[in-house]
Amino acid sequence: MAGEFELIDRLRQQVQSHPNLRLGIGDDAAEVLFGKNKTPVLVTVDMLMDQVHFDLANTDPRLIGRKALAVNLSDIAAMGGEAIAIVVSYALPKGAGDHGTGDQLAEQLHQGIVELAEQHQVAVAGGDTNSWKGPLVISITALGQPVGPKAIERSGARVGDLIFVTGELGGSLAGRHLTFTPRLKEARELVNNYDVHAMIDLSDGISSDLQHILRESEVGAVLHAEQIPIHSDARRSSGDRSPLEHALHDGEDFEVLFTVSPEDAVRLTSHPLLTGTRVTQIGEITAGSEPFLIDQGERRLLTRSGWEHSL
Repeated sequence: MAGEFELIDRLRQQVQSHPNLRLGIGDDAAEVLFGKNKTPVLVTVDMLMDQVHFDLANTDPRLIGRKALAVNLSDIAAMGGEAIAIVVSYALPKGAGDHGTGDQLAEQLHQGIVELAEQHQVAVAGGDTNSWKGPLVISITALGQPVGPKAIERSGARVGDLIFVTGELGGSLAGRHLTFTPRLKEARELVNNYDVHAMIDLSDGISSDLQHILRESEVGAVLHAEQIPIHSDARRSSGDRSPLEHALHDGEDFEVLFTVSPEDAVRLTSHPLLTGTRVTQIGEITAGSEPFLIDQGERRLLTRSGWEHSL
């Protein structure tokens, strides 16, 4: 049975380069070149499903709609971009249960989307609605533009770079996965003030998402356990995982992980220009191809244990 990432790799191999595509499959968003002037436009799409990304029976539909947009805005942020507009598609369950009729459910979902869109000055341009006997599905496509001359890719990390992350990690399923703030403001400030080499949003957990940067950049990494910023939700989480393991593997934090040169790292840590958001240095980029974790003096391979869809 193939995993999500293996399938994406196979699909990627079937797609040829195109003059209107500067950056395609393999990043948080594509960078498409529009018109005679080849204007760069970021395009990303995320599909969320009941019982996979949320639980409709126990969740305010407005929060579900909000999350459906927020994950797309997080992808735009991870590319060092600004969001411009979205289109929304719903597959509504026939008989919406506690949330009323299908159209009443759609109105509640859309309210959550519109409220977040207005906060970030994003246009809701349209979309499509259908109904079926299956669970609720929401798909949003977001359009944006790079803040700088081009998007920040996963493939730009360099040996010697230092690795940073915004916010705190772990335990997001306690509720933060529905209410997180997409790091658009932080991404804009980073791009405007530092030479960001590579960036990704933490949707699947550091142990999975960092490996995307390492693979695309053809480098390795070392993380330091004592420097990982652990959220209080992770410390309260039950189960067999330690707070550190929750921070490394849980996913759905939607913080941004990025790399910069040692010189920019000094500026970032001594005179941070990101207002109101914690930024923590957690490791460094190395030669090789594997990620390692140093925990209490012991160096071990950081194995992938974050979220991945089984197909």
